Amino acid sequence: MWIRKTAVGCALALAALAPAAAQYDAALAQSLGANENGMRSYVLVILKTGPSRVPDGAERTKMFEGHFANMKRLAAEKKLVVAGPLDGVEGRRGIFVFATPDIEVAKTYVATDPVIVNGEMVAEYHKFFASAGLMAVNDIHAKIQKQ
Repeated sequence: MWIRKTAVGCALALAALAPAAAQYDAALAQSLGANENGMRSYVLVILKTGPSRVPDGAERTKMFEGHFANMKRLAAEKKLVVAGPLDGVEGRRGIFVFATPDIEVAKTYVATDPVIVNGEMVAEYHKFFASAGLMAVNDIHAKIQKQ
């Protein structure tokens, strides 16, 4: 009996914390490329350690500066939706999420990255289906980043 009361109490507490249901915004959904469920297709890229580690020094620094500049450019072009580092476990070093359902198109974006060109990393491609709200991440990030 106490388990049921506790479960009901937890459910009520969570419901009280939940935001009020938002109204559907058809224009926003369309601008983000959402389907009727608010979802869309992407390509997820997992960056893994490649065959050619660039030695520490100026060349490595320049390569990573180019890597970050490339990500910034792709994000500004609304091609790169999310990017970030991973923990390195099993050689997985980072991810990209691209605003395309086409792996071949994503490969053309990744081919411009200096870490790929130099063999520092290799890319693994996966079709990914998630909230179209991811398309708004870069605009939101620009508003919360101090630099």
